[in-house]
Amino acid sequence: MRRTSGSSTESPAGRRLGAGGTVTATTATVRKDDLGVYLTAIGTVTPVYTVSIVSQVTGQVVAVHYREGQLVQKDDALIDIYPGPFEATLKQAEGNLEKDKHLLEQQQMDLERYRVALSRNAIAKQQVEDQEKIVLQQQGTVKADEGAVDFDRVQLAFCHITSPISGRVGLRLVDPGNVVIANSSTALAVVTQIQPITVVFTISEDNLQRVLSQMHKLQSLKVIALDRAQMNVLAEGKLATTDNLIDTTTGTVKLRALFENKNNALFPNQFVNTRLLVDTLHNVNLVDSSAIQHNGTQAFVWVFQNGTAQIRNVTTGPTDNNMTQVDGVNPGEVVADSSFEKLQNGAKVNVVQQMPGEPGNVPTQNSPANPPAKQPANQRGSSKR
Repeated sequence: MRRTSGSSTESPAGRRLGAGGTVTATTATVRKDDLGVYLTAIGTVTPVYTVSIVSQVTGQVVAVHYREGQLVQKDDALIDIYPGPFEATLKQAEGNLEKDKHLLEQQQMDLERYRVALSRNAIAKQQVEDQEKIVLQQQGTVKADEGAVDFDRVQLAFCHITSPISGRVGLRLVDPGNVVIANSSTALAVVTQIQPITVVFTISEDNLQRVLSQMHKLQSLKVIALDRAQMNVLAEGKLATTDNLIDTTTGTVKLRALFENKNNALFPNQFVNTRLLVDTLHNVNLVDSSAIQHNGTQAFVWVFQNGTAQIRNVTTGPTDNNMTQVDGVNPGEVVADSSFEKLQNGAKVNVVQQMPGEPGNVPTQNSPANPPAKQPANQRGSSKR
């Protein structure tokens, strides 16, 4: 019993390897390719323009032309305010203008008569000079009347509220029959531009110079917006600009990316994950990130050669799409992607791979030292022990 207890302290992997068993593992192959270097951050979708429309005149709302959530174009009608009082004021101003214009014409006619009389020495020169100043005064009155007419026309135009931009209008905030107050802080409608649209995100100040240098070289940097789970690409755009100040409380700086948003996948104030492409590494060795193991700060992989596993230290670089740039391995070399706890130097391996479209693993003969036919014998040997 004590001998049995002593033998039970051995690891399962040690017992199998000691008896000439093999370790079954899936693999990944080192390949040479390009790799993008990205900075990731959480961003907020921000419209280029957001307009809160308020009334510039006081009056009663007689019509609301928009539907909630409707896409509107610039100058589309949104709200009408009763124009009656403003039309009456405009007519009054136009009447004053017309009267003062005729008075001006009369004063000018008198001035011409006085000048003719002065040429015949029929009147004093002072009377002509006085008439000239009367004409100038009347011209000022006419100009003031013209300004009053223009002002009243503007006030009348304010009764017909249109959209200043193209975008999506929000929920209805006012109904026909409501009385609105001029320059009130209460909005009558809110319109946000959604095409194009921007995303504001932050990066560490340590990466700022790298981004600025790339902007000077490439003029525009690619930015990808992904959903909250970082599984689906919502839109692709380009970096528009950086903020002019670093936030000293967080050590970050804000960046703004511009997206065409043709499919309306980005919605104002939506949280998204952003990936900013700051560099591309060309013709580097890539391997699945899951194949890289760590012993403290040292990274290593298990390389399969002639049916056996050999540990090899590597130096890792950037990672993208579960692929990591590595130095220390060669393109075409096969490395372990599972069963790491069972592997040791010189261990015999039986390689299996995931078949496309099938949930299970199917053994494949990758070396004469590990034919699948020997698996049942190993299993029987293990059951004896």
